[in-house]
Amino acid sequence: MESELYEAATKGDVPSLLELLKKDKLLLDRTVFGNHIETPLHIAAMLGHLDFVEEVLAQKPELVSEQDSQSLTPLHLAAAKGYLNIVASLLRVGPEICFVCDKYGRNPLHVAAMKGHVDVLELLVRARPFAARSVIEHGQTILHLCVKHNKLEALKFLMDILEDDQFINLRDEYGNTILHLAAVD
Repeated sequence: MESELYEAATKGDVPSLLELLKKDKLLLDRTVFGNHIETPLHIAAMLGHLDFVEEVLAQKPELVSEQDSQSLTPLHLAAAKGYLNIVASLLRVGPEICFVCDKYGRNPLHVAAMKGHVDVLELLVRARPFAARSVIEHGQTILHLCVKHNKLEALKFLMDILEDDQFINLRDEYGNTILHLAAVD
């Protein structure tokens, strides 16, 4: 039955999900302890199936905080893909997930910035502004990531919203500010 659940998540098939849950009310609970790399919520968030995401969240909201084998949450995946509506749904259930880091120390805001999804980034920053200030490996800030990945619009947005010269001028562990990185590229 779990394979049917994962197939439904891949297709975004809400009627199949509901039918499976009628047969086994604990099916979503078992996905947390199963041998799967990710939950059905991860899959639906990654593939952009908003209705499926919302139904899973209605049935089992605690899945919002589950991490996969890379320590990614469904919010990391939706932010990486730029799925604004899914990000909004996940934030309604668990805004604190903005602080959860993947195996590289990146939170969903970092991921959205690296991908240049400014609309998603704006939603995440407004939900948890302090998450934008978290420093990752090698002392890099979210601004360092924007420069490193050539995401100028995301950088402009963050500099406008953060308005903190001290943060903007932070140096990574190699002594580089964002200006240093921009000059090198």
